[in-house]
Amino acid sequence: MEKTLILLKPDSLQRGLSGEIISRFEKKGFKIIGMKLIKVSKDLAETHYSEHKGKPFFEDLVAFITSSPIIAMVIETQNAINIARNMMGSTNPIDALPGTIRGDFGISVEYNIIHGSDSETSAKREISLFFNEKELIEYSKPIQKWITGD
Repeated sequence: MEKTLILLKPDSLQRGLSGEIISRFEKKGFKIIGMKLIKVSKDLAETHYSEHKGKPFFEDLVAFITSSPIIAMVIETQNAINIARNMMGSTNPIDALPGTIRGDFGISVEYNIIHGSDSETSAKREISLFFNEKELIEYSKPIQKWITGD
């Protein structure tokens, strides 16, 4: 099973969209193995967005993610990263298709509701920033065999 990190950004919580977004992942067949409401510190935000350091939008990213609580989740299924990214839609909601999370709820590239890891390497790194091993709970879900064949 592949794991990925999902962050429901401040705008998703402020707009009351968290439950609906989480429900979409559950209905798709993802298994939630970690989830928490957190207030992201400036240090964590700068580490999380370190690849963008020095870019003109870096400070805005940090300011936004630290402006209000977020929900951090680790979800898993086969091909979790690609499936989650397809469900999220294009980073810029203007380009996101209807039916995707950003297509349905995103307002602008700055307020685009959700973050998801973009590769296995990023997922491992990002999960370790937001969760320790004890916060991730492995459990069986008997219905999984009807979802993914496992």
